[in-house]
Amino acid sequence: MIELRNVSKTFQTADGALQALSDVSLTIRDGDIFGIVGMSGAGKSTLVRCINLLERPTSGQVLIDGLVDAGEGGPVDLCTLTPAQLRQARRSISMIFQQFNLLMQRTCLKNIYFPMEIAGVPKDQAKKRALELLETVGLPDKADAYPAQLSGGQKQRIAIARALASNPKVLLCDEATSALDPTTTRSILRLIQDINRRLGLTVVVITHEMAVVEEICNRVAILEHGHMVETGTVEEVFSNPQTEAGRRLVYPEGVQIDHFPVADVVRIAFNGGSSYEPLIASLAIDCGVKVNILGADTRNVGGQAFGTMLLGLPQDKAEAAKAMNYLKAQKDVTVEEVHDYHA
Repeated sequence: MIELRNVSKTFQTADGALQALSDVSLTIRDGDIFGIVGMSGAGKSTLVRCINLLERPTSGQVLIDGLVDAGEGGPVDLCTLTPAQLRQARRSISMIFQQFNLLMQRTCLKNIYFPMEIAGVPKDQAKKRALELLETVGLPDKADAYPAQLSGGQKQRIAIARALASNPKVLLCDEATSALDPTTTRSILRLIQDINRRLGLTVVVITHEMAVVEEICNRVAILEHGHMVETGTVEEVFSNPQTEAGRRLVYPEGVQIDHFPVADVVRIAFNGGSSYEPLIASLAIDCGVKVNILGADTRNVGGQAFGTMLLGLPQDKAEAAKAMNYLKAQKDVTVEEVHDYHA
């Protein structure tokens, strides 16, 4: 488990103090794929670097449970460790980056076993482990290739293999797919998800893309201007974001009906039912009631529907009541009336 308690980080600049993080508290459970999302400048990269103390917090605690030889049992506060203890602890916390950070003069195999070299692992043992990791990331034929000969997706796979060389418990991903095209991004996300499942790693994903969160994460936190403004399961946040920052990220286009001259409007929120159930078509077929879709922002997350839809009900009060009763009877759907929306 990773727990951040009241973490703040201030940078001193030529223009004065810059508050990058302010009193951030967060718990990441073992085995989570935890997304930390926010717009550019929100403090995401600073936060992830505080988890392994590449950036030392100005104040607060970074507690991580189960680090080998880093402390005397129980959660370890990384901020209290000696330099030697911190180096040992970091072997359990690996990181991959947007720009891969591979050593261009080394082959892929040597890039992967470089961390083991530093740790003093015998060369034969390190080479054997590196070859196994090449298999894990799907590039067994690239042992003797150099990074310059690889595509962006292949470079990131080698970077992932290198990150796994120390048998970490935690994998930090700092915008790891931002430099990749959509197809390659999906393949890298699938790989990260597979590694999480097979190896039991806790994965922390830093991103500004909600599509990355909905693709693989099970929990998410939203960061804005250095403040943690919302956290919960992906399902909770996507179905009903509680903050303005959350709504901007989940529904970037918004849901506008101000220009529609309708009298009776309802908002339905999809809370995780099957995305393949045609609710509006079923309403028309089962009840014989037709409604107008005035606005919608929904998405499919793992075959489940999340988001909201605004419906204009029939002018006939009996028909409108029939539609409301039908909608309220559906599972995984929340229905509320929307008042005073006029052109």
